[in-house]
Amino acid sequence: MATYDYIIIGAGASGLLLADALGKDNFFAQKTILVLDKNLNKQNDRTWCFWEIGQGDFDAILHKIWDHIFVADDKFYKRTPIAPYKYKMLRAEDFYHTYRNKINGHSNITFLEGNVNEIKEMGHEVLVTTDSDTFKGKKIFSSIFDYKPLLKQKKYPVLQQHFIGWFIKTTKPIFDRDQATFMDFSVPQKENTRFMYVLPFSETEALVEYTLFSKNVLPDHEYEEAINSYLNEDLNCKEYEILEKEKGSIPMSCYNFNVHNSKNILHIGIAGGWAKPSSGYTFMRTYQKTGALIPFLKKDKPLNTFFKKDRFWFYDLLLLDILHRNNNKGRLIFGQLFKQRKAQNIFKFLDEKTSIWEDLKIIAACPKKEFIQALIRRVFLI
Repeated sequence: MATYDYIIIGAGASGLLLADALGKDNFFAQKTILVLDKNLNKQNDRTWCFWEIGQGDFDAILHKIWDHIFVADDKFYKRTPIAPYKYKMLRAEDFYHTYRNKINGHSNITFLEGNVNEIKEMGHEVLVTTDSDTFKGKKIFSSIFDYKPLLKQKKYPVLQQHFIGWFIKTTKPIFDRDQATFMDFSVPQKENTRFMYVLPFSETEALVEYTLFSKNVLPDHEYEEAINSYLNEDLNCKEYEILEKEKGSIPMSCYNFNVHNSKNILHIGIAGGWAKPSSGYTFMRTYQKTGALIPFLKKDKPLNTFFKKDRFWFYDLLLLDILHRNNNKGRLIFGQLFKQRKAQNIFKFLDEKTSIWEDLKIIAACPKKEFIQALIRRVFLI
């Protein structure tokens, strides 16, 4: 039975970011590291977007950058510059290829294919069993996500950010290539929080995505009918070709994912609750969490002490309480927020880098009745 110091389960964004961070840090040079995934030949299965000030570690492999965003609801629309931020897009195939090559340069890291069936803690070590092998690890980092525990509990609401997107090419120029449509709530809400998300690559090519923050996913045809209607009626685009499609669902919950961790097992990425509960943005938060995890590992503390609640967790919880109770309130909340505050301040708040005074200014722009009621209900629930 092969033994490793660290076993990383899953070679997606969180697994590869962690493997690379460990591999390039001399502190871990003598550690043996195994990366396990049921399919190491990953294709372009998703895109990630994030905002960032100035240059970043992923700039060399970005697919597109925008310096303006567009936000609209049923009563207003606003195109706004976001400097010093830039809105950045990274395609999965570029990330996978680049990071697999980087990690292959670390001699202490091994990649293996295997479908993990069981993770079992045995005192100071953990057994990881696949269809064909069993491995022993001292510390395990798992990105295997299971929805069932979230749905069984009632303390924290569980929504999903779910979407279908079309990569399209039009016969006529219709897109502003410098502007990302961040949230267009002008589409029919149908008692949910629904918006269009448009990322233009040129005047004739873009990713057009229909997104919901709600409890249940829709039949595929409902997303696709909404995209087609938006292209025809809102963008006056009758002729286009669908080049590619993407589909996804991201959990939005303040559920305590840490209950599934132990002193030797840590869940990472979406499985660890690293997605931002109020927005679903995951990639940059995973990168930031990985950056914080490396110095934590050097202290050799129990892995289940890594997670910490803070005030931003509570802000997210109040928003999700509102949307769970009245799912059609998203347009009101986000529309009012972007109408009254600069995008840069909102980005800083969502990055959890604001002071309490800056938090209060953001909160003051939100509908007061809904948040006060949510606060009262939550105080008596906790």
